[in-house]
Amino acid sequence: MADDSPIRLTTLSHGGGCGCKIAPAVLKSILADLPPTFADPALLVGNDSSDDAAVYKIDNGQAVVATTDFFMPIVDDPFDFGRIAATNALSDVYAIGARPIMALAIVGMPIDKLPVAVIQQILAGGAAACNDAGIAIAGGHSIDAPEPIYGLAAMGLVVPKNIKRNDTAEEGDVLILGKPLGIGILSGALQRGELNGAGYREMLDTTTQLNKVGTALADIAGVHAMTDVTGFGLLGHLLEVCRGSALAASIDLSALPILPTARRLAADGASTGAATRNWQSYGHEVRLAENIPAWGQSMLCDPQTSGGLLVACAPREANSVLGMFHDSGFMAATRIGEMVAGDAQVRVSSNEQA
Repeated sequence: MADDSPIRLTTLSHGGGCGCKIAPAVLKSILADLPPTFADPALLVGNDSSDDAAVYKIDNGQAVVATTDFFMPIVDDPFDFGRIAATNALSDVYAIGARPIMALAIVGMPIDKLPVAVIQQILAGGAAACNDAGIAIAGGHSIDAPEPIYGLAAMGLVVPKNIKRNDTAEEGDVLILGKPLGIGILSGALQRGELNGAGYREMLDTTTQLNKVGTALADIAGVHAMTDVTGFGLLGHLLEVCRGSALAASIDLSALPILPTARRLAADGASTGAATRNWQSYGHEVRLAENIPAWGQSMLCDPQTSGGLLVACAPREANSVLGMFHDSGFMAATRIGEMVAGDAQVRVSSNEQA
């Protein structure tokens, strides 16, 4: 990986990427007793469903989408860090079926520790991702912070009838995952100095791939729900779909797309503290088959930075949805399970031996 700076960005922060997110259980307790917000009928998607972005209706043909996402370094290369962070932030716009239109930069940097040239490279990486998305970074806000922080406040447009929420899955829907899992495990290996060049390329290729296909998926009526998999891991974000839709989900561990290096590391016992916190938050809502190995549980909870779209669609549309993913360059996209009747929980089986 190319890094002209001797400074390791990951040593300047206590966490990295979406692994920085507050654990689901802790976040739930923080938000539990907040006063109700103003009831605006034009607010089509707010914070009541743990969805990916807020949506405000302008008229029957147009709604504005707004979201924000930022985190501390997941890699040491400043350009790569900026590019990953921006790609991750834009994912929430795509996950709701919208088209991004512009972004504002969120910048917090330890000015006494980072040279100006390094900070410029972080911003350049973010600008490169936005250029790939076809939008401008139109401004932003910066502060002198004790740890490096970068991300975006992103805005988009969507036709109201095409909004893809995370709480509208239907019984019998096929579940399709767009990107492979394992980013948290690779990130941990990088911080320990144990990630080889091939593993870094796997990590960079997937975290900088824009989830643009979400905009096209919005046009398919048979796509009933959509979200992206980030800091709460596959199980955490799938459980949000289950709770909101009043359904259970059944997934097959052996069907999951997993980054090759991450799978090898996980099988050797690698995991992350964030995966442990995730399991402690929602493990009681998960039913694991007896042959699920320990590494499988870790992978299911592994925090994903700039992860893939998770789509719940009618069975008749599954092949079309998979074709759209593959045509858009998401070659690992695959069917991982289905939505089924039952209390909100995820049931995990496997066709492989432990």
